[in-house]
Amino acid sequence: MLVKDWMTTHVYTVTPDDSISYAAGMMRERNVKHLPVVENELLVGMLSDRDIKAYLPSKGTSLDIYEINYLLAKTKVSQAMTRPVVSIPAETPIEDAAMIMHDRDFGCLPVTEPAPGGHRLTGIISDNDLFRVMVDITGVRGGGHRLALVLPDRPGSIKEAGDLIRARGFRLQSIMSTNEKAAPGTRYVVLRTRGEGDWAGLMEDMEKSPFQLVHAL
Repeated sequence: MLVKDWMTTHVYTVTPDDSISYAAGMMRERNVKHLPVVENELLVGMLSDRDIKAYLPSKGTSLDIYEINYLLAKTKVSQAMTRPVVSIPAETPIEDAAMIMHDRDFGCLPVTEPAPGGHRLTGIISDNDLFRVMVDITGVRGGGHRLALVLPDRPGSIKEAGDLIRARGFRLQSIMSTNEKAAPGTRYVVLRTRGEGDWAGLMEDMEKSPFQLVHAL
């Protein structure tokens, strides 16, 4: 899966010369938390709701609400936006984008392509898009059963667990695996099934198997 398959291509943007109050209003109206800042079709910055909050006067200020609104109306986006901008190409694997967002504490990443003088904005990938990816690859909307197992970390162990599932009339809808939460020499695997099979029989098979059944839903 690549970023281009999941990114939002209709992106709301602002310019460096727009006011912060204008940008804040757009965020409210469009229900977005991030606005790419574009000038002459090139990405020059990012403005987030956090950037705007950081720019607001502290609660201890003597300014009243009208003075604050006036200040924000006179302040340009260029004074609050984040730059330089971390962006990614559309061909980036979706898991790489997720890792960058996690490691850098980003709520989104602009997607760009090279252009004369800089990079042209082609889309944006957000944390909500990653949630959609998670829902899709797990197959949770399709229902079925979910089995969490601890398996030996060796070639063929996932296939052996899958064979037990298929032998009881189920199909495999998704497989997720990690070593992060598993003891050395093992791996934590979550398998989601499809179809109607012999669930009681599968549970008996799992109890007799060398695998540790963590939970089954």
